[in-house]
Amino acid sequence: MVEIAFRTDMDFSYGVPSPMAPGIVRLVAQNPGPFTFKGTNTYLVGSTSLAVIDPGPDDARHRDAILKAAGSRDISHIFVTHAHRDHVDGVAALRQATGAQVCAFARDPDASRMALSETPQGSVFIDYDFKPEVALCGGDTVSGRDWSLTAIHTPGHAPDHLSFALEGRDTVFSGDHVMAWNTTVVAPPEGRMADYIRSLEILLDRSDEVFFPGHGGRLKDPQRTVKAYLLHRRWREQAIMKALSDGAESVRRIVPEVYQGLAAHMLPAATLSVQAHVEYLVEKGHVACDLPMTPDRVLRVV
Repeated sequence: MVEIAFRTDMDFSYGVPSPMAPGIVRLVAQNPGPFTFKGTNTYLVGSTSLAVIDPGPDDARHRDAILKAAGSRDISHIFVTHAHRDHVDGVAALRQATGAQVCAFARDPDASRMALSETPQGSVFIDYDFKPEVALCGGDTVSGRDWSLTAIHTPGHAPDHLSFALEGRDTVFSGDHVMAWNTTVVAPPEGRMADYIRSLEILLDRSDEVFFPGHGGRLKDPQRTVKAYLLHRRWREQAIMKALSDGAESVRRIVPEVYQGLAAHMLPAATLSVQAHVEYLVEKGHVACDLPMTPDRVLRVV
């Protein structure tokens, strides 16, 4: 088993801006929970004109804290890592208050919508109607007066997930793709393990000094963390294959084998995580089953 040294320490106060680096300030929204940790991180980037990354939930207290931290400086752009509600619900009110341009990946409007009741976060999971004014793809760069952010398409946790590289600083805002306090949830059909692995490999090939995630504290030596997460996923895959070989013939039967002692409230997320791994094993030709994949579908080792 690959042991990961998660970092759960985080020095902050709600509503109080925390300087993270020259020209980077963090505010933490008051929406703590099992999937958001202490709350959603909002970043203000720049010195003379500002970019706001992930306005967080629709919370007047958090919005007021963002505007207070900006002071007399213009917020010209709002960036969104992905359209999960804990990151995107605060966009509309902040845009109305500032007139900023909203920049994000544009989700496919024709893609089938997942059954919200089956996701770990329930009906507050995704804003399917969110549409940015500036649709970004991987490699696109947006600049303010004293900052430039380049989008890195990092799907896996969500198909529209973007990380943002701060040009000239070896710094990446990694959203929910890489965090220090926990691994990200990859929950089908919104999440896809094959995409998640490839996105980790993209970040592994970089040489950044720090990641600022969507939840939790900063990651120093981020490539080391990315490598550990890749090894963790490979170990999980091996554990699933062993459980299958030992007679656990469905996702639901595999879960207690690889998540021993799991708290009951985490069972839905664990089930979806195992399903994501099994879907990836099917894609690679190691496992076979009738489609569509469900937690009780009989699986066969190929």
